[in-house]
Amino acid sequence: MTERQDLLASIANTIKDYRAGEIPEPTPEHVDRWIRQFDGDVQVPILREMDYALKRTYYSNARVLTLLRTLVNHPPNRSTQSPSSFWGRAHVMDIQLAGGSQSAIRNLFGGALHYECGLNIDQITSDGQTFVYLDDALFTGNRIIRDLTEWMPTSPEKSTVYICVIASHTGGEHWCQLRVAQIASEIGKDVDLQFWRFYRFENRKYHRNLADVLWPTAEVHTEEGFEPRTPVPNASRLFTSEQNRQLLEREFLYAGTQIQGFAESPSTALKPLGFSPFVPGFGSLFVTYRNCPNNCPLALWYGDRAFGPNHPLGRWYPLFPRKTYN
Repeated sequence: MTERQDLLASIANTIKDYRAGEIPEPTPEHVDRWIRQFDGDVQVPILREMDYALKRTYYSNARVLTLLRTLVNHPPNRSTQSPSSFWGRAHVMDIQLAGGSQSAIRNLFGGALHYECGLNIDQITSDGQTFVYLDDALFTGNRIIRDLTEWMPTSPEKSTVYICVIASHTGGEHWCQLRVAQIASEIGKDVDLQFWRFYRFENRKYHRNLADVLWPTAEVHTEEGFEPRTPVPNASRLFTSEQNRQLLEREFLYAGTQIQGFAESPSTALKPLGFSPFVPGFGSLFVTYRNCPNNCPLALWYGDRAFGPNHPLGRWYPLFPRKTYN
């Protein structure tokens, strides 16, 4: 087999359970159809870098379940008490207003909790002050802010809410902490927000040179108002090299800019590197078996194989066909 064939097969194997049962299983041919949308001379280099990155940022069902079992046995309060003592008094919330990620993760966690501790997630007698907000990831933090804003008027006067996710982004954590504290204060509530995650991706502007998201350098992107990243060798474990990282940033930025032109009346948050209020986009590479977040580059998820070739959304073939929610 050629290197190209090896890479196509490796990526397809990494993401083989993506939206399993909803769409056909990703194959080397699927990955090949996606990569052929890029110029010929960069196709194999992109495949090399994506193969490396996805092994670190794609979370299969089995991988997520293993991590949730770890969470059961290592509760977020970091106490020396037994896991059963903590989970036996914590209320695992199901309050997400949009999307199905919380319910899905909660169901998986419930199975792990019953297996490890013998507890039924829906029959726990909460102490009335300890709450756990589960989700797969924290990106901007806005979803958590919206959910907790709706919940807080009926919450106890004083509570501790543990935000437990597979992966979080530092900028989103900071924003979430600020807004929840502000909103709680305005309505006279005391909410102690604690974050617990397996992986923490750096994406704060002040620390952009160490970012774990696609954050172009000045050589790649010069849009007014954008503060570029200064290259720092080996700044992130997600990329093989600075040169290859810049390849992804350049090619995904260019492809995303083209894709923006396909959209009719696009949202102002639709940026080439993923939904964000800031240019040129969020730039995350975190994907789970359930879905690809819209905070990832458009080149990874925009469009849908169900559309015909003449449909505006059919002009780009996605590596991760994204499920959208009303």
